[in-house]
Order: sequence, then structure tokens, then C-alpha cells
Amino acid sequence: MIRFENVSVTYDGASEPTVRGVDLTIPEGELVLLAGPSGVGKSTLLGTVSGLVPHFTGGTLRGRVTVAGRDTRTHKPRELSDVVGTVGQDPLSHFVTDTVEEELAYGMESLGLAPEVMRRRVEETLDLLGLAALRDRPIATLSGGQQQRVAIGSVLTPHPRVLVLDEPTSALDPAAAEEVLAVLLRLVHDLGTTVLLAEHRLERVLQYADQVALLPSPGTPPLLGTPADMMSVSPVYPPVVALGRLAHWTPLPLTVRDARRRATDLRERLAVLTPTGGKPQAAPTTAGTWTTPTAPATGTGPTAPATGTGPASTASRATTAGPATATATASATAARPTNATDPATGEDPASTASPAIAADPMTADGPATAAAHPTGTTPVSADAPATPADPATPPTPVSEHTRATGVPTTTADATNAPGPATGVGPASGGTPAAVTATAAVTAPAADPSSGGEAVEPTPSAIVSPSPAPATRPVAAPRWRLFGKLTGRGRDGSRAKTPGQPPAHAPTDPATPAPPAAEVHALSVRRGHVQALRRIGLTLVAGETVALMGRNGAGKSTLLSTLVGLVEPSAGTVEVGGVTPHRTSPRDLVRRVGLVPQEPRDLLYADTVAGECAAADRDAQAEPGTCRALVSGLLPGIADDVHPRDLSEGQRLTLALAVVLTARPPLLLLDEPTRGLDYAAKARLVAVLRELAAAGHAIVLATHDVELAAELAHRVVLLAEGEVIADGPTAEVVVSSPSFAPQVTKILAPQEWLTVAQVREALA
Repeated sequence: MIRFENVSVTYDGASEPTVRGVDLTIPEGELVLLAGPSGVGKSTLLGTVSGLVPHFTGGTLRGRVTVAGRDTRTHKPRELSDVVGTVGQDPLSHFVTDTVEEELAYGMESLGLAPEVMRRRVEETLDLLGLAALRDRPIATLSGGQQQRVAIGSVLTPHPRVLVLDEPTSALDPAAAEEVLAVLLRLVHDLGTTVLLAEHRLERVLQYADQVALLPSPGTPPLLGTPADMMSVSPVYPPVVALGRLAHWTPLPLTVRDARRRATDLRERLAVLTPTGGKPQAAPTTAGTWTTPTAPATGTGPTAPATGTGPASTASRATTAGPATATATASATAARPTNATDPATGEDPASTASPAIAADPMTADGPATAAAHPTGTTPVSADAPATPADPATPPTPVSEHTRATGVPTTTADATNAPGPATGVGPASGGTPAAVTATAAVTAPAADPSSGGEAVEPTPSAIVSPSPAPATRPVAAPRWRLFGKLTGRGRDGSRAKTPGQPPAHAPTDPATPAPPAAEVHALSVRRGHVQALRRIGLTLVAGETVALMGRNGAGKSTLLSTLVGLVEPSAGTVEVGGVTPHRTSPRDLVRRVGLVPQEPRDLLYADTVAGECAAADRDAQAEPGTCRALVSGLLPGIADDVHPRDLSEGQRLTLALAVVLTARPPLLLLDEPTRGLDYAAKARLVAVLRELAAAGHAIVLATHDVELAAELAHRVVLLAEGEVIADGPTAEVVVSSPSFAPQVTKILAPQEWLTVAQVREALA
């Protein structure tokens, strides 16, 4: 059905081909998974099948690609549309109409199908993908996951013979992902449809694949074989394969069911051990003390901070595992950073080798402190995306206010725009300082049993703050970053090195540190949709919280409310002592930063180097700070590359680095691992651990259960805008069939969350 004959693709201006020497055949009626690290050319290879490469993207295509006998060099995408259906990484770029039902019918209208056929297929697709309740909804009002399902449905209705899907489950919750994959499997088995898909979350897709086409590195010809054979040599692999490698199982298991059948001996070895290593340790409480989990005989995970106001009470979260309390002067062993590992063994989630994170002040002794503007102002962010009610709006030139808030400037905005804020925000402890960063962090060595997880970076230099001259000239910032570079806790004290609790935690329990954010009885109504219902939540410094739930549960709306993009219909929201939607951007940036689902909302320079230079200026950080973060999170991105030419995962990495340059005290991330491979995700985890250890509160809205298991102290589950569970990660995810990680399912009823925990316990 699909034939690649010595195919190479070189984009204009590139010195080397993106893909080279591709020579393989994909037979009819098979589901083939295209796997490999970020940036190896998976999206490019998919584009050659649909004709988008080179007809739309430009560049030079050498060799030949044929689909159902049609040569994609001589047939443009519109001439292949009756044979090939394509869904790219960005669903918004596919939509033509306004409502769900119209979008599902549009492709069939273009092919001239009869109205009665169109009606039947629309109804079938609505039922298959669980979209019936959304049929009349404007696409612009849907969540990211709902939009992804609509995009997939729009290419299913014409019944193409070939489906090409790029990250089709990246924005879907676990249940929705299983539904979509079940539909694809039915098309393959019942109708003989050929499916070629690229996916980084291999734990979701691997068990359904007939074959795996592996791109091991840039410019390397792909390998084609069975999933088991390819996983034995692949640099990226899911946790079930990582556990199989660790336990030396042959052949490697591909499903939880296979692994459970072989795990009897492993469970017996682990029964006498406690899963404490390689998982989130206790976070600080609102009283400023740290709870240190005792080691329960049943292997219960560490307790989360007694800070939430959701269904799980404060007392229950604080006492579930019988924690003892310790002040911030406790030993490094008693209060290690999130998921920190034993420095004597060096064990932590390990990954495939990656270049060193050079000159990265984020991993040195405490975060660096930015120079304050002479007027006391700090750069403000444009990292907040357009509100979920209008995600399909085409990009337009952005004003200073828009960059700061994600909301277009109106006449009223311009009239009432605040002048420069004065004073230094709480994030800096009231002390203007400049950055002198010389940190160099060594990247982790590869561990073949790690499943793409990385060892914690080791600081080799210290970032020291120094006072900024009062008369120092500062270039006018572009007011983009929700945050302020800071090396100090909320009380102005210096953050400690990894392995110690945040230094901001006061030693006197009678003087509790203020929470990073408080939400009381929050309700939000957006049009006819009740997005949030009486949400109660408290976030404290040093805590990492995962917001989880099905698509449309209200996760992105909650983040937008915390950053001031959405006004509450009822209830109150306070972030750093202020009400976000009533606070000027120049003041709000000192308290909160948001990394949106759509990274393009943040990026507007012509090159990666331009984005990084602007981020450094906006944050008043040492030049090169943002670039070091980009290199550390995802090595190999050149300075002169245009952000639009990056893959979705690479753009997300760049946007994340732009926001992290300022190190906001409260960091919000909406689907931060979308488009990231295991190695890049592990590097992200290492960075977020450092931020949490330095006293930053972190909130992740995510469908990535493996990320939540590895990083979060606490999980908050949302459903229909309500909090239905709020508690320590181990307690919440272990009891959930949808949100439990693979290791938990394999080793149940024991409460192990990650391969790193198992490795460390067996060591």
C-alpha cells in the first residue's frame, strides 16, 4: 500500500537531509507505529505519504513514495485526499468549519458524496469517538483533547484507504486514547485500512502495532520489524519494556498483561521492600514545615502536603501514612527534593545518553536572581495562551498587553493600562540582584534499563546573585514572561542545594509561609458550559501538583483562572496575595508563569536565538540562560532555525525554556510533555525537580500518568468541573484503573509507581 524507495528529504537551507535512505514497504491492512526520539524526522516521513512534503513544506525529495500506486511527487495533496487521510500534530490547523458536525461532514462534501451517505457516516463517527454530545458545539469552545478527537473524526468520515496520524493521542486522556486506538484497530481489522502513526507515548500504542518502523537517530535509515524486536534495540521504550529489561525478561513484554504473568518472582522480591526511592518525597505544608514519610510496611507512598481544600481533607492527607514533621533544617535525607535519589548510588530515572546541559543556572545551587529594572518593574509575560473559548483564532500581531496576558488589547485596556509597577515582587525577596551564572551541569549517562529516564543533573558551579546598579540601563522588555528570575525563597532566604528542603520554609511553625495560591469555592461559567464548580485548592511553595481528568474536565480553565485570563463567576482566587484577574500584568508576572498547550502563543521571533535573547532580556537574566535551557531539555536545536520549522515537541521545549528563564514562584504547565520523547521528558522532570526543590510551586495539567507518577507529590482529579479526588500521588493513582502507571498495574497490589523505584529498591 505504501512504498518508500531510497527516500531522502532535505529542507531549504539545511546542510544535511532530515531523513535519509528510507527503503521499506508497508502492506495493506496493517497498523505501523513510527517510533524514535524527537527531531529524527518522523513528521517529515509522514508528510511524504500525504504529499505535504515537498508540495507544501518545500525542500527536496529524492527517491520515490507511492501510495496505492500514486507517486506523491507528481500527485499533490488534494489529488491524494480520496486515498490518504492526515491528522498532524496541531489539530487547529485542520479545521475549516465552525461546529463539530459541520467539520465531520466537510471532507465528504469536498469529495461529492451523497447527502444520505454523509449523514450516516457523521452519526457513526460521532458515536465511535464519543462526540455525540458535542455535535452542535463550536470547535473554538472545545478542550484540546476534544479538538483532537474532532480532527481524527474529520479524516475518518471519507473512509480513506490510508490514515496518517502524527501524535494522535497526545492531548487525549487515557480513556479517550483507548477509544481512539480501538476505532483505528477496528478499521484495520474490519476494513483493511492501512494506518501509519507516530507517537511518543509508546505505552499507549505499542500493543496495537503490527510492525514498528524505528528511526533511531537523525539521518539514520529506519528499521522495520515486530514490536518486540524493535524494542530490544530502540533508544526509546515504554515503562513496561524498561521493567522487562531490568528484570531480564526474554522476550520483552509489550503489554501489562504479559508483564504481570512474568512478574511473580519480581513481586516476591519486592514484597519485603518499601517503594520510597525514586518517587516524590513529602512537600512542605502551609505551616512551613516539611512532612517526612515513615516507611509503612505495606509500601504506601509518601504523604502529600496538608494543603488542599478538595474532597480529601487536610487532616487525611497529612496523616495518611503517619508522617513525622521536620523543619527546614532537617537533614537532606529526611527531605530530599522531588524524586531525588541516593547520591551515593547515583540511581534515579536513567535515560539514553544526551548532551550535557551546559551553563544551566537552573541546576546550580538555588535559582539565580534577576536584575530589577531601575524603576522596580519586572518583565511581564506573553506566555498565556488565548483562552480555551477561542483556540482557533488565527495569529495576529500582538501588542504589549496581549503578550502579557494572552488577551487582545481593547480601547478600555489601552485607556486604563497601568503604568510601571514599583518595588520588587515577593519572588525576589525584596532584593534587586543581578545574575552571574557560570553553572555547567553534566548530563546523565545512559542506563539500558531506564526506559528513557534520566539521572538527576549534578551542579558543577554556583549561580551567585549580586546587587544591580541603580543606574544600570535596561532595554525595554517585551512584557512576555509571567515570572521573575529569583534565587531566593518567598521570605528572601537563599534556596538550598539539591537534597535539602527549600530554604524558604520557616523554622518557626508559629509563622507559616503564605501559600503560593489559594482557591475557595471557585466556579467558572463559559457561555452555556459550567466549566468549574466550587473548586477548593491550596498550593504551597515546593509542592508539585498534577491536575488530571478526562478531556473537558476543566483543567485548562483552572490554570487560566490562576493566571488571570478567566474571571471567576463565583468564589475567590489568590496568587501570591493578589487576585489575578484584577492585577496588572507587571505585578502578576512576579507571581505566576504559564506554559500553554499551544507553544506558538509564546513564540514570535524569527529564530530560536532571537526567542532566547528576548527571553533573557525580558527576565533580565544572564545572556545565554534561555539557550542553555533549550540545549538541556532538547539538544540539537540550531540557533538559526525558525520556530515554525520545529516539531511540536521542539516548539513546546522552546516555549518552556522561555518561561523558565524567569523562574516564576508559581509555575503552571498545560500538557507539558505533549510531543516529547522519554529522554526529553526525563530532562524536563529533572528541571522541574530542581525548581520544586528551590521552593517553586508547580501545577501540571496533564494526561501523562507516567509523568504524574514520577514527579507529583499530589494528584487532583477533576470531573465535570468538580474535584473528585485530592491526595498523595500513590493513593490516588493506584486506586484508579485509568490513571495508574504501567508499573503500578504490573506490580499491584504493591504500590510501586516507577521503574526507578524498583531499580533502586533492588539495588
